[in-house]
Formats: sequence, C-alpha cells, structure tokens
Amino acid sequence: MRASLEALAADAYPRMVATLIRVTGDWTLAEDCAQEALAAAVQRWPQEGEPDNPGGWLMTVARNRALDALRRASVERRKLAEAATLALTEADEAAWTEEAAWKEEVVDDRLRLVFTCCHPALALESRVALTLRTICGVPAADIARAFLVTEPAMTRRLTRAKRKIADARIPYRVPSGSALAERLPSVLAVLYLLFTQGYNADGRPAFAEESIRLARLLRRLMPGQGEVSALLALLLLQHSRRDARQDAAGNLIPLDRQDRSRWDEAAIAEALDLLPGAERNSPYALQARIAACHATAPSVPGTDWAEIARCYDALAGIRSTPVVELNRAVAHGYAHGPRAGLALLAKAQEGGTLNGHPLAIAAEADLTARQGDRDRAVALFRQAAAAAHTESERRALLDRAAETGCQAPPDRAAETERQAPPDRAAETERQAPPDRPAETGCPAPPDRAAATIRQEPGS
Repeated sequence: MRASLEALAADAYPRMVATLIRVTGDWTLAEDCAQEALAAAVQRWPQEGEPDNPGGWLMTVARNRALDALRRASVERRKLAEAATLALTEADEAAWTEEAAWKEEVVDDRLRLVFTCCHPALALESRVALTLRTICGVPAADIARAFLVTEPAMTRRLTRAKRKIADARIPYRVPSGSALAERLPSVLAVLYLLFTQGYNADGRPAFAEESIRLARLLRRLMPGQGEVSALLALLLLQHSRRDARQDAAGNLIPLDRQDRSRWDEAAIAEALDLLPGAERNSPYALQARIAACHATAPSVPGTDWAEIARCYDALAGIRSTPVVELNRAVAHGYAHGPRAGLALLAKAQEGGTLNGHPLAIAAEADLTARQGDRDRAVALFRQAAAAAHTESERRALLDRAAETGCQAPPDRAAETERQAPPDRAAETERQAPPDRPAETGCPAPPDRAAATIRQEPGS
C-alpha cells in the first residue's frame, strides 16, 4: 500500500498543484491542499482500502480543502466561483485515471506551471529549486542538500521565488510567438539541470527520470519545436546507460568495460527516432548526435570518433567555451591521434579556466598515456584524483593510475575517508552543453568536462 501510494503521490502531487494554482491563483494554498490530500490518503486508505480511482479521490479531497480555505478567508466571489469549477464530473475524474492521464486540460496545467517556474525574472537557482519542489514534488530538505544550503534557507528561497511570481504578476500561461522562442531555452536548460542532478554518479535517479518525463510532456504539446525533440533524444541516450555505469559497490564503470547488453535499447530506439525531427546543427541536437554515436557503437574502438570530432567542431563554432574545447580535444585525440588531442587541449587551457580541473587533468593523462609516456600519465592521474570532487570519481582515477603504471589497484580499505559533497557531479561520461548559465549556486552545472577516464568524451 505504501509503495503504491508513494508512486501515485509522485505523479499526482504536481498535477493537483498545477490545477489548483490555475483555478485559485494561490500557489501556497494549492501546495497545502495537495499535501493535505496526500496526508488524508496515508491516514484513511490503510483502513478503508484504496479507492477505485485514486487520482480522482486525491483531487476531490484537495479541491474540497481549497474550497473550505477560500470560504474561511472570505475571498472575492470571483475566486469562489472559479474554485467551484473544480467540482469533478465523471468526465473530470476520468482524466485522473491511468488510462486518461494525458488528457489535454491536465497536461496544459502542468506545462503552464513549468513555464511559470522557469520564468527568466527568477534567478536560475530559484528556477531549478522551484521546479524541483513544485513540478517534481521533491522535499525542501532534499533540494537544500543538493544546493549545499540549510533547509530553512532553501525554504526562504522558495518562498521568495513564489512571492516574486505573485508580486511581479508573472502570468500563469505558456507564452506564444516571440515570447515562446525567448522563454523556451530557459525551460530546456532547467530540464537539463534536473537531468544532470539525477544522472551524476552521486545524484538522485528520480531527478533524471522526472526531467525525461517533463521533456516528453513538452514535446507532446510542442511537436514542432526541434530543440525539444533534440533535448529529449539527448536525455534518453544518456539515461540508456544508467544500469551499466556503476557496479554494486557504487564504483564507476568505464565505458569500455560496461556490459552493453544492460543498456536500454528501447530508450536508444526512441531517441534515434526523434533525431530526424531535431534541428541538425542546434546545440542539443549536436550533443544528441554525439551521444548517438556512442549508443550505437559496438565498442569503444568501433565508435565513429571522426563524426564525434566533427560534431564538437560544430558545437565550438556555435559557442566556444573551455569545456566544449576540452571535450573537442579528447574527441580529436581519439579520432586523429593523441598528439592532435594534446595540441587542442593545450589551447583550451590557455585561458586558465580549466587549471586544476580534475577532468581536464585526466584528459591530459589519458592522451599522454596513449602517446606512450606512462610515468607522466600516472602522475597526472594521481593529480586528477587529488582534485576530484567525489569519492567515486577519485577511486576511478586512482585505479586508472595503477593500471597505467602496471600496478595492482590500491586497497580501497586503506584509502582516506574524505567524502564528496553530496551535490558535486561524479560525471565522467556526459557531454557539456555549450550554454552554461552564468549564475552560480546551481547543482551540477551542465557543462562539466566530459568523459576522460577511459570513457567517451562528451557524452
């Protein structure tokens, strides 16, 4: 019972909130009533049994709570009349059954909420946090841990964001025309940040799954937007390897050692079907094409590195950032030899942005080892391990150093007990979107360096 209720709550909570916000215009009231409905289910269902239409039951309880609150507050007649429209007919309740979960009115409410949470008037970290809380139903305490702040600080941040939406009278709607073109990149960037937070080795997988679900929702209502299809394809291709990326102990498994039979072939096929509808040379489409090269290759040596290098060349032409250039250097190192890769890597490091970055150091170590200088490569891998952001990343780098030096891997029981901060990415096999937000404070920025630890660069 508890497991089924938790699964239902994950889906029903944002839908209830979205519908109640649309009707009442009160963000806090909508959240409170949705939470009260879930609490009532926890209390009553074990004794009374689960209703035939659980989603409809929850929405009815939430609606009644909203009506009671509005009456007690003696709000204006207009809002009472609007709230009264929440009375569920049989057709309305059918929209909450599993078979009819994607009825247009429900989907529209959630899409409006996504665009409201991702309004550019909010700071990027506030957009991400508000989306996690409102769309994904993630507890404030968990979001606080991801941002490395206290729960009260995160609660205040969420409150300020909602107050700003109310005070600025940010419309609860999906924009159209030029406004849609302006706002859509912000929404896509937030979805990718959500995905990154879940895809990281130390992240929450539910975040990645939620971002994919929301990307599917966007594509359903915006089928003509090529970048939406491209982002969904990228997320699916990356997530297809989720079951093969770590062993039972949580250690990262390099791409060349992953059991490809554990990759999600259905997700890969869905992504490949999406690519023709994406703009061929847009940022997300280029990254999706890179990921597709890895997903369809029979092995690392059999990967089309030349195509990957060409995609990174195009990506750098759209927006050249140090991280894109790092990924480009690694790709060229595999496509055209380590000397070419090291030359591009040296150029990428000229600005100093990548100085001390563990994956930049690891990239140099990998290319150096392939060039034959094992002693220097071992030293570089150890240097990268010392700078690593997570324990799993550090172990992988130390193992690589030991293998390169023809030594036995270190005894992990004797390793230091330094632990990684909970929200830093252990990412060693994904590409960096070219449009890293300038704001700070976001968990796992989407432009961390790509695979350089015997894995694919940039995917």
